[in-house]
Amino acid sequence: MKLTFAALLALPLALAGSLKSVVVTFPKGTPDSVVSQAKASLVASGGVITHEYHLINGFAAEAPVNALQSLSTQDTRYSPNIEEDKVVSAYGDYEAAV
Repeated sequence: MKLTFAALLALPLALAGSLKSVVVTFPKGTPDSVVSQAKASLVASGGVITHEYHLINGFAAEAPVNALQSLSTQDTRYSPNIEEDKVVSAYGDYEAAV
C-alpha cells in the first residue's frame, strides 16, 4: 500500500517533465534572430528541436509545456503560433479515424 501511495505522489512530477510535440510558426517578416532566440529558449528549457523549416519561419520541437507557455509570451510583436504536431487526414485527425 505504501508503494502505491508513493507512486501516486510521484505521478505529477513525472507528468510535469513530459515533452509535448509541437510545430511553432512565426508571422511573415519575423526576423531570423527572433526564431533563433525561440529555439535557444526551448532547448535551454529541456526541449529538442526535431525539424527546422526553411520555406516558412518555424520549426518542430518536443518541449515541456511550461517552456511552450513561456515561449508564447516571449515576444509580443512576433507572437508565435504553437500547434500540436500530429498526423491529420482529409477526414480529420488520424487517431480518430483509426
